[in-house]
Amino acid sequence: MSDQTPAAPESFYELVGGHDTFVRLVDAFYVGIADDEVLRPMYPEADLGPAKVRMTMFLEQYWGGPTTYSDQRGHPRLRMRHAPFKVNPDARDRWLKHMRAAVDSLDLAPLHHATLWDYLDRAAHSLINTFDD
Repeated sequence: MSDQTPAAPESFYELVGGHDTFVRLVDAFYVGIADDEVLRPMYPEADLGPAKVRMTMFLEQYWGGPTTYSDQRGHPRLRMRHAPFKVNPDARDRWLKHMRAAVDSLDLAPLHHATLWDYLDRAAHSLINTFDD
């Protein structure tokens, strides 16, 4: 009989490389956002740094990493937080274009890539709040 307890299964966060991977993902995503004439105005700060920090904390928490997002900001309430912005199909498609480039830049294992992309794609579709141009 062993005195060792079985190790807990690794979270997706750990499996894909933890904090460094999510920072790389978010940094790559915001490269596209910085020059996007539709999406950039949705970020109120002159510097995208605070938005990067918030998104990194959110994604890390969602995927089993630190709970810093909720500790600092409470429940994510994604639809409520995006309600002030016009998220139409064009905005969604632009967001997905930049996020696809970011996810592809990570060189994840195929299963991890597909898992991450599936969530991001569904999340983007769920945030549409208007069909107006």
